[in-house]
Amino acid sequence: MESKRRKKLLIMAMILCFSLLAADRLAVTPLQNLWKARSERIAELERSVNKGLLLVSREEAIKDSWRSMMEKDLSDALSDAQSQVLKSYDRWAEASQLSMTSLTPRWIEEDDSIKLECRAAGIGGIGAIARFLYELECDPLALKVEEITISSKDENGQNLTFSVAFSGVRLLEVKNETNTKSVSSHL
Repeated sequence: MESKRRKKLLIMAMILCFSLLAADRLAVTPLQNLWKARSERIAELERSVNKGLLLVSREEAIKDSWRSMMEKDLSDALSDAQSQVLKSYDRWAEASQLSMTSLTPRWIEEDDSIKLECRAAGIGGIGAIARFLYELECDPLALKVEEITISSKDENGQNLTFSVAFSGVRLLEVKNETNTKSVSSHL
């Protein structure tokens, strides 16, 4: 009789173990995974909300920055814009005392802007090249250095050839308060 009872207990223990295993695999583990995924999603949403609150708190600074960028973009008339860049280029070359050999401007039309891309080349020492780049970066026009190439003309490296590609943007949008709002909402 005892062996039958032991058999029943083992069968009940086995059924209990399989039930617990099935409950773990079918209910507990999926619920834990779901809980973990939701916790991660909540944390992600909290980060997003905090980022949004930070942007809202910085709204005026962002608008001021955008207005400043809008004021510093190239002139509305293409010839005036090119003239602005050429005058700045002459100022940079004079301040750096680089011997400039070429300047090639070209206009590239994009979706919401027109970009003036310029390639310039010159000859001089490393100090003159550094001063030219400094003047370009500090210029009030909104210009971006795209590419720089420096190579030596002599074995000592005292006489260097220099080429730089830089660009400026002329935005096609009308410069007013509504555009500032639409742009700052995308930041």
